[in-house]
Amino acid sequence: MARKLVLPQADGSLQTYTAGPASHYASTAPIAHSRVAYAAAHVVLDTQSAQPNQIDWEATLAYRHHLWSLGLAVAEAMDTSQRSMGLDWPAASELMQRSLAAAKTHPGARIACGAGTDQLVFSADTTIEDIKHAYEEQCRFIEDAGGRIILMASRVLAARAQTPEDYMHVYDHILSQVAHPVIIHWLGAMFDPALTGYWGSHDLDIAMENCLAILQRHATKIDGIKISLLDAEREIAMRRRLPAGIKMYTGDDFNYADLMLGDGQDYSHALLGIFDAIAPAAAAALQQLDAGNIERYTTILEPTVPLSRHIFQAPTFNYKAGIVFLAYLNGHQEHFKMIGGLEKARSIQHLAQLFVLADQAHLLVDPDLASARMQATLVEAGITQEGAPF
Repeated sequence: MARKLVLPQADGSLQTYTAGPASHYASTAPIAHSRVAYAAAHVVLDTQSAQPNQIDWEATLAYRHHLWSLGLAVAEAMDTSQRSMGLDWPAASELMQRSLAAAKTHPGARIACGAGTDQLVFSADTTIEDIKHAYEEQCRFIEDAGGRIILMASRVLAARAQTPEDYMHVYDHILSQVAHPVIIHWLGAMFDPALTGYWGSHDLDIAMENCLAILQRHATKIDGIKISLLDAEREIAMRRRLPAGIKMYTGDDFNYADLMLGDGQDYSHALLGIFDAIAPAAAAALQQLDAGNIERYTTILEPTVPLSRHIFQAPTFNYKAGIVFLAYLNGHQEHFKMIGGLEKARSIQHLAQLFVLADQAHLLVDPDLASARMQATLVEAGITQEGAPF
C-alpha cells in the first residue's frame, strides 16, 4: 500500500494524501489508425558523467522504446528535450542519430526529427542567407540519417526577419529542397518568448494568413502543421483552411482531447509534449477512438487534462520539469535531475499537486514507488514526513 504523504498546498497549508490504485493502462498498444499521434520526448541526464549536461543514452533511448511500444510516434529533439534550453545542436544531432538507429530495431517504430537553426549564433551580422544555410545543414543531416523532418520555428529568423517576405523566402528555399513532406512547426511565444512575432506579425490573425500562404505554395512538400498556441478556436479556424492533404497536428496541451476528437467537420492529429507524460492513457484513448467508442475515449482523457494544464501552466516553457518529474515517479529514470538544473524551475507545491493530479488521472504505475520518490523529494525540500529519515 502506498504511504501517506504530507503535501504542501499553494496557500501554505499542508494536506495528507495517499495515492492509489495503480494505473490499469497497458504497457503496449498497436498503432492507432484514426489519428497520427507523436509524443515529443524528453531526455534523461547522466548524473554520473563528469561532463556537464551529458545525456544518459541508455535511459533516454529506453524511453523512446516505451513510447513506440504504446503505438506512439516519437518527435525527436524538440523543445520537450530542452532543445535550445540546454540541449545544443551537437547533442541534438547525436540524439537524433541514436534515436533513428534505435527506431530501426523496433518493429513499427515511427520517428520524425526537429530541424532548426540553433547551431547559428545570432549577431548583428546574421543574414537571411545564414539562416537558410543553417536550416539546410540540419535538414540534410536528418535526411541523410534516414529521418523525416519537423521544420522547427527559428529564433534567429524571428530576430532577423523584417517582413513576412523574409519568412516566405526562407521557407520557399528549404521546402523546395526537402526530399519528403515535412511537418511545419509553429511554436507560440508562451513556449518560447524568442519566437514572438513569428511569420512576420505580432497579430496572430495576420501571422496565420502569412503561414497559410506558405502552406498553399508548398502543399505537396508539407505533411502537416503543428501549432502550439494554446488557443483552440484559432487552431480550429486554421485547420478549416488547410490545403487538401495537409494535416493539423495539435500542439495544444490544454485542449488536445477535444481537438483530436473533432467537431463533426474536421479534427486534429497530435504532436504533443504531454503525450510523453500520459503515453499509456493517450494510447488507450486512441484505441477507443479507433473503435468508435467516444464515451470511453473521453473518460480516459478527461482526467489527464487538469494534469496537463498544471504541467503547462505559466511560465509554460518550464513544463519540461513536470514531464521529467512524472517519468521519475514512474520509474523510467533513477533521479529528478535535468540539463541545466531545470528541475528547479518548478516549486515543491507545483510538484506535489502534479503528484495528486497524476494519481487522479490513473497514471502512477506503482503508487508505492511513486510515493516513496515523492516523499524523498518532499524531505529534500524540508517538508516533514511521518516516518521519513532526517
